[in-house]
Amino acid sequence: MNYLAVFILINLLILAHEFGHLIAAKLSKIPIERFSVGFGPKLWSFKKGRTEYRLSALPIAGYVLPEVEDFDDFFQTPPSRQIIFALGGPAANIILSIICLAVLNIITTGFSFYGIFIHPFVQLINITFQFLSALPALFTSPSQLSGVVGVVAIGGQFVAAGLSSILQFAIILNINLALLNLLPLPPLDGGKILFCLLEKIHRSLARLRLPVMVTGWLLILSLICYITVLDVCKHILKIYA
Repeated sequence: MNYLAVFILINLLILAHEFGHLIAAKLSKIPIERFSVGFGPKLWSFKKGRTEYRLSALPIAGYVLPEVEDFDDFFQTPPSRQIIFALGGPAANIILSIICLAVLNIITTGFSFYGIFIHPFVQLINITFQFLSALPALFTSPSQLSGVVGVVAIGGQFVAAGLSSILQFAIILNINLALLNLLPLPPLDGGKILFCLLEKIHRSLARLRLPVMVTGWLLILSLICYITVLDVCKHILKIYA
């Protein structure tokens, strides 16, 4: 049950990330065709304005689908709006991490203005610096990384330890989701922002977007497969060598 709870938590945080993109799209007036909770066939939906809100059959995370005719149509949107749209997901995870930090401070030290409104931001900065200092491992020692299998295995221990540990785990996941997505690597949010900025420098660079995006997807999927195999060996098969 602990592992199931971790899996649900991960999906809720990813869904919050996608909801952040939805809010950012609404604020930047980017039309959205669909916001789906989960993937696959539609189970239930309703429409508000031009957006369909859907519950799908496969209960894994979710997605935001802009209302566009093709791939190039979306990138005709002004770069400033695209940047706001891309920042919406990481911003949602950062906001959630601040809320979780505030709740954790209430549990551990009680109610105080500093603990709720100031200390969470100090803690966020400290955790961010710790993450950034460990970031080179992403490129130099990928065997030390954990994918979904590893995160679920480790997260089970946090869930079993009680509410404070669950909040700590949620904080770590939120900050990791936000910062990893802000890396300037297509197809991550940071990569999309990078191309928007490059397009402002010279519009001809926009032609590189599709091939670089495809290459980025291939690299990320390869890394995910590699890390998943390592996770299965370490946490399921108990092979450490």
